[in-house]
Amino acid sequence: MKVSDYVQLDAIGLAELIAQGHVSADQVQAAAQQAIARVEPQVNALAEHWHDEPLPSPAGGPLYGVPFLIKDLAISMQGRAHEFGSRLAQGTGSTTDSFLMQRFRRAGLLTLGRTTIPELAISTTTESHLCGPTRNPWDRNRSAGGSSGGSAAAVASGMVPVAHATDGGGSIRVPAAACGLFGLKPGRGLISMGPFMDEAWNGLAVQGVLSRSVRDSALLLDCMAGAHAGDPFPSAPAQGGYLSALAQAPGALKIAVQRHPLNGQRSDPLMVEALEKLLRTLESLGHRCEQVNLDIGLSWEAFVEMNARFWASNTAAWLDGLSTETGRPLNGDWLEPATLALHRYGKVLSATDLLAAMDQRNLVSRRLGGFFQRFDLLLSPTLSTLPPVIGAYNAGQEQLDGLGWMHRVFDHSPFTALANICGTPSMSVPLYQDAASGLPIGMQFTAGAAGERLLLSLAGQLEQALPWRGRTPPVWAARS
Repeated sequence: MKVSDYVQLDAIGLAELIAQGHVSADQVQAAAQQAIARVEPQVNALAEHWHDEPLPSPAGGPLYGVPFLIKDLAISMQGRAHEFGSRLAQGTGSTTDSFLMQRFRRAGLLTLGRTTIPELAISTTTESHLCGPTRNPWDRNRSAGGSSGGSAAAVASGMVPVAHATDGGGSIRVPAAACGLFGLKPGRGLISMGPFMDEAWNGLAVQGVLSRSVRDSALLLDCMAGAHAGDPFPSAPAQGGYLSALAQAPGALKIAVQRHPLNGQRSDPLMVEALEKLLRTLESLGHRCEQVNLDIGLSWEAFVEMNARFWASNTAAWLDGLSTETGRPLNGDWLEPATLALHRYGKVLSATDLLAAMDQRNLVSRRLGGFFQRFDLLLSPTLSTLPPVIGAYNAGQEQLDGLGWMHRVFDHSPFTALANICGTPSMSVPLYQDAASGLPIGMQFTAGAAGERLLLSLAGQLEQALPWRGRTPPVWAARS
């Protein structure tokens, strides 16, 4: 199989070719390895690359033989390292598969490596000291986003058609927007974090994938969804599954529109222009769009501090555990300045501080719950600006305290974290491209509880109305 043929197909397309006997799983794997060899030196998306992973059973699931990558976070694979993008965790690994890894294996996916992340995923750019910067395939001088930046760069450049990702404040949707991919953040409790975690970041973080086609994400959600015994807040998969949602029109939707973020800043005119184009398309499809002044019940400063309490307390406990496990001290030899700042902030928080943040989360969630009684979806740009130049995001981080770092993170991605607080599904759809820079522009849709099918149905409709599959970045395996 030629690389030029391999990169033209999504995961479902590759699985169909294998199932029909037109190509073998070995031939697809060889094409994937060649694609990785071509573009990985240009984007630096892999924390580790494997050539020895055996093919799954031929009696495997719907994606038998499809090449795949897992993020270096929140998933465990037997006999493989997990280092969380940090020098502190180098050499750590797992002796068993997590529940989600078991499901990926049952789906038939062939995992070829781990993707890069920012240290402990506390950033929306992927530029760790451990692995170095991951570069955007659309412009190698710019960030691929984060924290699933390695997965995004790998899928966008053609290494694999789909890759594992996680999202605790935008970490699926931010790199999806930066790299021109489809990224769906599922709702809380739909995909198990077990058996090693009950929830991540007090329920803010969820698992998912990044893909080049809506149907790949829908099928993978069918494969991933479903609780395991002992999960704290199990959410049942939708009746009829998720791939089937693409065959159904979403109907006429009432869509609320948020042009500018809640932090008092203004979205870049490029983002507003793209949003205005999308509104015309949505209205032509029969949807009704209405500008809103979103009221979440908290000031922006209080919203960031609430998130900071969740992020910092969980990060501090995680770092303490890693230090005990590895025998390495929590200092600048092993950790980056922002990580140390967040650890210090987490260590001075009290249990009542965390409970106060939970009360605020309830306030915001109840407010948004009422909002979604009046609207079907909330639309905004995914990002308020184009991806930053490599190095700009992290500049001067040693001068920030933990709360200051959180403000930097949230100012870069001010639209995404609301869905994590409320636990509702949200997606970034790669609908536009900046004519001047060639960089993709993503649009975000957020739904109420259990709204994954609605989001996927609309995404399928938009994929037909504003197709993006023909757009490929300068760093693309078929031509690199």
